[in-house]
Amino acid sequence: MPFSYGQDHLTAGKALAIARGELSTAISQETIERIEASHVTVLQIAAADSAVYGINTGFGPLCNKRIKPEETVALQRNLLLSHSVGMGEPIRTELAKLMLILKVHALCKAYSGIALYVIERICWHIDNDVIPVVPEQGSVGASGDLAPLSHLFLPLIGEGEVIYGGNRQPAASVLKTHGMEPLDLHPKAGLALINGTQFMLAHAVTIVEELQSLLSHADLIAALMVDGLLGSAMPFHPALHATRPHKGNTHVAARMAHFLAGSEINASHINCDRVQDPYSLRCAPQVHGASRHAWLHLKEIVETELNSVTDNPVVINGELIISGGSFHGQPIALPMDYACLAAHEVGSISDRRSYFSLYGISGSVPKLLVKDTGLHSGLMIVQYTGAALVSENKSLCFPASADSIPTSLGQEDHVSMGSISGRKTLRVCGNLRKILAVELFCASQALDFHRPLKSSATLEAVHAHVRGQIEHAAADRIYGEDLLKAEEIIRSGKLLEIVAEYGPEGFSGFDVDFEVF
Repeated sequence: MPFSYGQDHLTAGKALAIARGELSTAISQETIERIEASHVTVLQIAAADSAVYGINTGFGPLCNKRIKPEETVALQRNLLLSHSVGMGEPIRTELAKLMLILKVHALCKAYSGIALYVIERICWHIDNDVIPVVPEQGSVGASGDLAPLSHLFLPLIGEGEVIYGGNRQPAASVLKTHGMEPLDLHPKAGLALINGTQFMLAHAVTIVEELQSLLSHADLIAALMVDGLLGSAMPFHPALHATRPHKGNTHVAARMAHFLAGSEINASHINCDRVQDPYSLRCAPQVHGASRHAWLHLKEIVETELNSVTDNPVVINGELIISGGSFHGQPIALPMDYACLAAHEVGSISDRRSYFSLYGISGSVPKLLVKDTGLHSGLMIVQYTGAALVSENKSLCFPASADSIPTSLGQEDHVSMGSISGRKTLRVCGNLRKILAVELFCASQALDFHRPLKSSATLEAVHAHVRGQIEHAAADRIYGEDLLKAEEIIRSGKLLEIVAEYGPEGFSGFDVDFEVF
């Protein structure tokens, strides 16, 4: 069944599936009728005498400036042109495509007064992968993501640039190639297009997917490190976590206990003299689990935002026009900052495990994870990379949503900076992937020294996959190449596919709350 814009419930997973061509879409006849009724209301207002913001008035501090009826179409075109002030590098093409998808779903709620022909043109861009070029900087995250959304919709009027066929091209030339003319925007159309949180929200959707994958990898790689460093599995016992039953903690502990179950390596040192492991090993459920809570909070907020209308003003029941502040990004800016901190903390404890692994274990795991040290530096400097990335993430953890700079001559006197929250959180997630790659490399190296003993079936399969890409390091080499391979292993998601093969039915999350869909 196709996803029905404006009618079906959208989730992060479904939005990504639409963007990747894995889920088809449609607009129902019922939705079309509601869109057309709302549009008629806007046209009636535009032809009447009463002043209504953005339909027959100027914008921002010009809200008291009346616009003549014959100028209302030009007003909307000028709005897109004047607000296209973004700077910096273009955002990822998939992010821009997500913005289009999220905007169509919001417009199809039929509260914006947009005409069907405008929505259909946006759908054409989505279906044909003609994706606008959107600069990454310029939004303050209130009054909507004005600058990025303006760039997103310049192609509708034959302006701006698009990515088509893998190439960056003028939108006008691509439209001409397809025999299409630029659109004339009706009253309020431009405002309906650029008022909204779709730039922030597209970033949040991407964070939901990327951070969930990284959290799942973190549990797995931590378990591999526990076995590699002869750590105890008792801190993951369900009876312990029943005494402090935070959902994230119990979720992570259950996963790690499962990963270690049946390990000969783990069984070999049950009666050893070590009383307790360092926090980075035994407190993984508490730290990873707390970050799971942050992720879950973001997912829940994103799901509400995905099915909301963030336009202004809105048309209620075809007659009531209300100017409000639904475009303000604070509801998603705060959770994205929370997720940013959560991603950093997972990287921080991962780096501590990598650092601890370099100490070695007398008679078992050599110092710096290479036997012949002195001549060889071993994995000493590998951990430096992780440390540098952790420190970089720390510098990115200041909450963007704690800042506000008045804009629009004071009309917009409190803004969310949610666009910055989204951009930096994605950057922290990218760094986290690299930090986990360092730990994966170190943990796999540590496990090698326990042969002929074997780990659990799950961890052996994971280790075998790593060794299929990265050889054991017996002597110094260009370790940076190994780290890039480890990062790509994580990016590919192959390890999580292996985990699913070796886990019990429904193992992918133990708890449905922690699934993206």
